[in-house]
Amino acid sequence: MGSDVLTERAWGSASTSDPSSTRTTNGAHGLRTASDATLPDPTPIIPYWSAKRHLTCGNAGPRSSSARLFPWRGSAPGKLKTANAALVLCLNIDVDPPDIIKTNPCAALECWVNPHSLPSHKALEAIGSNLQHQFEGLSLKIPYKPILDPSYEDLRRFCITLRKQAKDETVCFYYNGHGVPKPTPSGELWCFNRNYTQYIPVSLMEVQTWLGSPGVYIWDCSAAGHLLSNFITFAERRDQDAFTTRGGYADGMQPYMNSLQLAACATHEQLPTCPELPADVFTSCLTSPIDIALRYFIMTHHLPNNITPDMVMQLPGDLKDRRTPLGELNWIFTAITDTIAWTTFPRDVFTRLYRSDLLIASLFRNFLLAERIMKNYHCTPQTHPPLPATNTHQLWAAWDLALDTCLRQLPELLAKTPGAPSSPPSPIIGTGARSGHIGQRGSSGPNAEKPYQYIPSRFFTDQLTAFEVWISRGGSALTKRGPLSLPLQNGGDRCDTPDVVNGTTSPDADLVPRKPPDQLPIVLQVLLSQPHRLRALILLSQFVDLGPWAVNLVLTIGIFPYISKLLQAAGQDLRPVLIFIWARILAVDPSVQVDLYNTGGFKYFANVLATQEDNELPNSSEHKAMCAFILSAVARDFYNGQMACWRERVFDACSERLEEGDFLLRQWSALCIAQIWDSNDEVKVYGVDRGIQDKLILMLSDDSPEVRSAVLYALSTFMGAAGGKGQGGAGTGTQYQLEERIHFRMEVAVATGATLAVRDDASPMVRKELLVLISCLVREWRGHFVVCAWMYWEEDRRWRAGEPHTHYHHTEEEVTAQALAEWLDGFGDDEGSREENRVLLSSFFTIFVVLMELTIDPYHEVATLAQTVMDYIFALLLASPFAKLNLVPPLPVDHKPAGANGAHSRVSSAQGSPLMQHQPSPSLSRPSNTLRRTSSFANTLRHLAGGIPFPSSDEARAPPSPVLSSLSRSDVLTASRPPSPNFNIAQYASPYSRPPTPSRDKERERDLASPPVSPSAGTATFSPSHVMEALVEEDMVRLRARRREGAHGRRSAGSGLGHAGGSAGGGLNSPCESTFSMDSNVSNVPLGCGTGNGLRDVLPLKSSFFAWCCEYFTEPQMRQTEADEPGSVQYNYQVWRQQRNEQVITETQKQAIVAESSRWDRPVANLHVNSHPLCMAMHAYDPHLVIANDNDMIRFAVWDWTQRKRLNYFCNGNPKGTSITSLHIINQDVGGIIMTGAADGIVRLYRNYDPTVNQGPLQMVSSFRALHELIRVRRGSGLVLDWKQSGGTLLIGGDSRIIRVWDAHTETQILDLETNCESPVTSITSDQGSSSTFIVGFADGLIKVFDRRLEEEDAIVRSYHDHHSWVQNVKYHPRISGQFLSASLAGEVRLWDLRGSDTAAQAWDLHHAGLSAFDVHSQTGVFATTSALTPANFRHQRLMVHSISDSSPLSTLSLPTGLNSYPSQPPTPYIPRHTSFAFHPMEMLYAVGQPDGSVKVTGCKLT
Repeated sequence: MGSDVLTERAWGSASTSDPSSTRTTNGAHGLRTASDATLPDPTPIIPYWSAKRHLTCGNAGPRSSSARLFPWRGSAPGKLKTANAALVLCLNIDVDPPDIIKTNPCAALECWVNPHSLPSHKALEAIGSNLQHQFEGLSLKIPYKPILDPSYEDLRRFCITLRKQAKDETVCFYYNGHGVPKPTPSGELWCFNRNYTQYIPVSLMEVQTWLGSPGVYIWDCSAAGHLLSNFITFAERRDQDAFTTRGGYADGMQPYMNSLQLAACATHEQLPTCPELPADVFTSCLTSPIDIALRYFIMTHHLPNNITPDMVMQLPGDLKDRRTPLGELNWIFTAITDTIAWTTFPRDVFTRLYRSDLLIASLFRNFLLAERIMKNYHCTPQTHPPLPATNTHQLWAAWDLALDTCLRQLPELLAKTPGAPSSPPSPIIGTGARSGHIGQRGSSGPNAEKPYQYIPSRFFTDQLTAFEVWISRGGSALTKRGPLSLPLQNGGDRCDTPDVVNGTTSPDADLVPRKPPDQLPIVLQVLLSQPHRLRALILLSQFVDLGPWAVNLVLTIGIFPYISKLLQAAGQDLRPVLIFIWARILAVDPSVQVDLYNTGGFKYFANVLATQEDNELPNSSEHKAMCAFILSAVARDFYNGQMACWRERVFDACSERLEEGDFLLRQWSALCIAQIWDSNDEVKVYGVDRGIQDKLILMLSDDSPEVRSAVLYALSTFMGAAGGKGQGGAGTGTQYQLEERIHFRMEVAVATGATLAVRDDASPMVRKELLVLISCLVREWRGHFVVCAWMYWEEDRRWRAGEPHTHYHHTEEEVTAQALAEWLDGFGDDEGSREENRVLLSSFFTIFVVLMELTIDPYHEVATLAQTVMDYIFALLLASPFAKLNLVPPLPVDHKPAGANGAHSRVSSAQGSPLMQHQPSPSLSRPSNTLRRTSSFANTLRHLAGGIPFPSSDEARAPPSPVLSSLSRSDVLTASRPPSPNFNIAQYASPYSRPPTPSRDKERERDLASPPVSPSAGTATFSPSHVMEALVEEDMVRLRARRREGAHGRRSAGSGLGHAGGSAGGGLNSPCESTFSMDSNVSNVPLGCGTGNGLRDVLPLKSSFFAWCCEYFTEPQMRQTEADEPGSVQYNYQVWRQQRNEQVITETQKQAIVAESSRWDRPVANLHVNSHPLCMAMHAYDPHLVIANDNDMIRFAVWDWTQRKRLNYFCNGNPKGTSITSLHIINQDVGGIIMTGAADGIVRLYRNYDPTVNQGPLQMVSSFRALHELIRVRRGSGLVLDWKQSGGTLLIGGDSRIIRVWDAHTETQILDLETNCESPVTSITSDQGSSSTFIVGFADGLIKVFDRRLEEEDAIVRSYHDHHSWVQNVKYHPRISGQFLSASLAGEVRLWDLRGSDTAAQAWDLHHAGLSAFDVHSQTGVFATTSALTPANFRHQRLMVHSISDSSPLSTLSLPTGLNSYPSQPPTPYIPRHTSFAFHPMEMLYAVGQPDGSVKVTGCKLT
C-alpha cells in the first residue's frame, strides 16, 4: 500500500497547510464524535505528493449513481396537490341496507356520534359536521363539502362543480356507504333517489367522468375492494384510449392511473362490527388516529387497576401543542408512521405520498394505523398504488410503549387538572372541540390547585441516542451489498457504483454505504422541538457528512422546509451546524440556490462571512469558508443570485478574507469572487474600481497550490472564462468607466502578471488554470497573438535559412525587425505611444513564448490544453493576410531540423526577436535552452488540423509495449510515453470543424506546409507592417464593439455579454465572421483574419477546478479517512508497515556495527535487464530495486530482488538525446513514490509501481520543469537532485549556474542560489536532519557548502579545492555529524570535516586508472568504489568496499563487464561512467549494474 492512500498532514502554519488533506475533527459544532475520542494519535509521517490534488489534478471525479439526486421536491411525474374535497355520506340512518346483517350488539358510532341518540336528520348533520372537522384537522387549507345522503342528480352536480373549482389540481372524494348495499363486482356504488325509496347504482365510469383526474378516493364500505379494482380497470382503459386516439391528455391533465385510492377492505370482506369500535373505524383511523389508537390500546392491553377506559377518553391536551400529553402522542405518532413508511416503501412512492401534499401525507400516514387495527378484525385495507404490509413493523412496539408511558401518568393528570368533568361529554361535538372526545378540559379558576407536571416521553431522546450510536459505532463504514447495505434506488439503479479511474476499479469498488438508520425520519421530527433541536442538528450534520448519498436521503425525507425556516432563527448556537448542513446540501444539489435567493436565506451566510469577531463562531475560518462556498453556489450561473450577493456586500467581504491565515477561507473567498463577477459587467466594473484584480495577482505567490489555482480561476472568469455552464467570452466586459487604452492595458497586464508569476509553478493544477486565463486573452486579442505567431514563424525561418536544402532567398534577414519598426512609425512622433505599443506587443510575445513552452509540458493534460490554444493561434495565422505575403517559403513536409541529435531550442530563436529587446520582466533575461525541438515548425503544422500530436487519453492509459519501436509514430512522438496521470481527462479541441479523412491527408499536409491564399486576394500589395496594423486595429474594433454593447444595455441575466462563439463585437464574434474594413490607414487592407472560414471557436478553455473544489464539501470532514480509521484494511496495513519498518531499523542498528569490519562479498541475487542500467535506487523497507536503462526510450524497471522478478516497467518520457540522471524513492515509510530527474530539466513522480498491492494502475503523480535555465556545456551532468524527506525540500542543480530549492509542501521554488562556478553541478547531498546546509560537487573538482538560511550572496560558507576532476559524488558521514566524503573520477576519495580546515581529513587513492562509481552506506561507516573502464582493462571491473575508519579495504571484487570491446563513449553524455552502483538505505546490501545489463545484489557477511 503506497503513500497515495494517505493524505498530507497539516504542517507549519495554517496558511500553508494542504486543503485536500486537512480533516475537520471537530466538525461543524466544535465537538468530536464518540469514535474520534478513542482514536490514537496519528503517526507523524508526512507523505508528499499524495494529496487529493496530486491524484486528480483539479479534475472532478466521476459522479457515482449514489450522488445522483432522487427528485426530493416531489416533482416527479404524478405530483398531486389537493384543491377541494367531497365528503359523501350514504348512511340512511335507521334503515339497514338489505345485504347487511348486523350483530347485536353492533358497532354504531359514525364520526364518534351515536346516530341513534338523536333524531335521524340531526344525527346526520352532526355526523357530517364532525367528519368535516376531522378532515380539517388533517389540512385546514382545503375546503370540504359534506354531501349527506345524496341523490344521483345531487351527487353528479356536486362532483362536476368540484372539478371545475379544482381545475387541474387534485380532488379528494370520500365515500361512506354504510347505509347502502355493498359495491357491485362490476364497479358500482350506491346512492338514493330523491324520495329515498330506491337505491340508485352509480358506475365508477361516471364518477371518473365527473371528477376527472387526478383524484384521491377513499372507500369506506364493505367489499370496498370492488371499487378499487374496477377503478383501476376503468382508468387503464381510459388512459389507453386517450393515448391511442389523441396521443395523450391535454397539458395539465394527468392520467387516471395517477389517482390514489384507499379502501377499507378487500372485495370479499365486511367491515368490523365489534361494538367497542366505531362503525367507521377506517375513517376514524384516517382522520382521528390518536382517538382510535387509544381505544384500541385499551382493548388490547391490561391497564393498571386505577385507570379506567373513561379516564383514558379524558386525556388532556391539544393535538397541536407538543408540550401536552395529547400533542406529544400526536407528535410521536407522526414520527413513527413516517419512519415506518420510509423504511418500508420504495423511495419514489414515499416521496409522492408523503412529501407532495399535506392531506395526502396525513391520510396515508394514518392508513398505516388502519391496517394495523383492521387486520386484527379480518379486514385488509388496500391502497393504490399497492403498499407493502406494515402492521407488524417493529416500531409499533415503540408506539405502544409511548401510549403506556403516557397513560400511567393519567390518574395524576386528571386529579390535578382543574375543571375535569365527572362524566363523559355530550356525544354531539361542537365546532370548537376535538371530534374524538379526548382532550376536552374545563377552564381553571383563580384558586385552582397547581396542575400536575407532565413528564414528557423519552421516545425522542432514546431515538436520538440510537441514531448517535449508529453513527459512532460503524455507521459510516462501507459494507458489501446485501440486506444491511443501502437499498437500490427505484428503477434498478445502483445506489453506489464503483469509482472507475482510467478503466480500473478502486480496491473498495464492491463496497457500498450501510443501510441508513431507521431513526432518520424521527430526527427530522425532532427539529420541531426546541429542547432537542441542537442535538438533532448535530446528529444530522454528522450524518450528511457521510457523503452525497446521506444528503440525498435527508433531502428525500423532507428536511429542506425545516432547515430553511431555521435560517430565520436568531440562536447563535445553531450557526455552526446550520452552515455545515447547508454546505453539504449545496454541494450535492446546487439547484437550492433559487430557494435561498427567493427566501432571502443567503443573507444568513452573508452576515456570518462579514462578521469580524471570530470568537462568536467556533472554528471561525472554516465556517466562513463554508459560507463563502454557499454564497458562491448561490451566485453560480444565476444572475439574480450574483446581484443579490453583490448588494449584500458579499463581494467586499470576500475581498477582505483574501488575506486570512486559513488557506481554505482564502481559496473560497477567491472562488466566491469568481462566481459573483462571472459574466457580470456591473460587478466587474465594481471590482476594477477597487483593484481586486491587482490584489488577486499579488496572491499568486500564496503557499497553497489550491489558493493559487483559485486565484487564477477568479482571474479567468474576470477575463471572460465561463464559471458555470456557459461557453464564456467577452473578456472583462465593458469597463465603461475606463478609457479604451486603459481597458486594453489592464487586460494585458492581468494576463502578463499572472503568466510571469506562475509559469514555473510545480503544480500542474496551477499551470492548467494559467492556460485557461491565457486562452481568454487569446480569444479577445487574437490579432496580437497572430502577429506574435508570425514573428515566431519568421524567427524559425531564419534558423532554417542556413540549411543547404532551403529554397528561400531573401535580401532582408530582419523581416520582423523591419515590420515592427514600420508599424511603430505609424504612431508618428508620439514617443509615449510608440513605447506603450512596443511594451504591449512585447507582453503578448512573452505570453506567446510561455504558451509555446507549455505545449511540451511534461504533464499530459497541461500540454494538451496548451496545444489547443496554440493550434488555434496558428490556424488563425494560416488564415490571416500574412499567408498572402511572399515572405514564408513553401517547406517540404518531411523537413527535418538540423543540429546535434536533432535538437534545437524553440525559444532560443524567439529570444532573438526584436520584441525581446524590450522585455517586460527581468525573469526573461536568461536564455531558455531547455525546450528541445522535436520537429520542425512545418512538421508541427502538418499535425495541426489532423489532430493532437500527443497521445490521446486512451493511448496514454494503455500499458507500455515491450517493443519500443512500436511506440514511435512520428517525429512529434520521439519522446517516450510516460504513464498517464490519474484523471487525464483533457480533450484536444481542433480549430477545424472536423478532422481530415485519410484520403485528404496529403492534400492537408501540402496546404499546411504552404500557407493558403485567400480566394479574394490576388498579388499582395501590402507589407507585414500593414497586416500588423490591421490585426491590431481589428482587436481594438472588437473591444469598442464590446464596450458599446455594454453601454447600450445590460446583458441578459445568466448569459453574459453574449457570444455566439465569442465576444459581443457585433459582426466580429469569431474568426470566421471577421469582416473587411477600410478603417486602416492603408487602403485595401483586410481587417483581421477574414479568411478564417471553417474555424471553430474552441476558446476560452473550460476549467473544472470549481467542481473539484466543491467535492471537498461532499467528503467526510468529521471523521478520519479510511486509512486512518482503526480496523480498516489500509490502517492495518500501515500499522503493519510501521512495525515492520521499526523492526528493520532495529536490526540495521545491530548490523551496522558488525558491518564496518566484515566482508561484503555475500551473493544475494543476480538480475538481468535488457539494456545498460544507468541509475539505480533501492527501497529502504521493501525489496524493490528501481533501475533506469539507457534505451532510446528511457524506461524504468522495478524488480523484487528477493524473488528475482520484475514487477513493473514503464517509460519516463524524456526526449531523444537526454537521459535520467537522478533517481530517488520518496515516502518510503508509507509505500513509495519514484522521483526522477532527467537531462531535459524535468522532475517526474510516479506512484502505484508495485502491482502486488492492488493500488490501481501505474500513474504519474506530478511533473514539472525544475530547471529552466540550463546551459550548454561540452560535458554536462543533466539534472542533479537531492531529496530531503524530513523537510520536504528538493535541491536541484546540474547544467545550470544556480541551485534551485523547491518546497514539496507548497510546490513552489523558495530559493535560487548562484553557484558562482562555470562548471555544472555533479552531485548534491543534504543532511537528513534539521540542518539547512547542503554540499555540492562540481565538474571541475570544486566542492562547496551552502547554507540556505543566509542571504543569496553569502550562502556559500565553505569551498574545498583538493579534487581536480569531476566530483562523482558527495555523501555525509553516516556516523559522525559534520563530516562528509567525496570522490572524483581521478580515483581519489576524501573525508572532510566541516569544522576543520579546508584540506581533507583523510584521503584514499584507490583507482589510479580512474573511478566510475562511489557511494556511502547511510547506516554504517562503509563506502564503495568501482574502477573506470579503460582500453587496457574493460572486460573486468574492480569493486572495493572500504571502511571509513580503516585504511585497508573490507572486500575487493573483480566483476565481469560482459563487453567484447572497449566503449569509446559512456552510454549517455550526462553520466561519465559505464556502470552503476547503489547501497541499500537500510540493509547491509549493495547493487552494481554492468554494461551487459546484469545487476548483482551483494551483501555483507555478518556472521
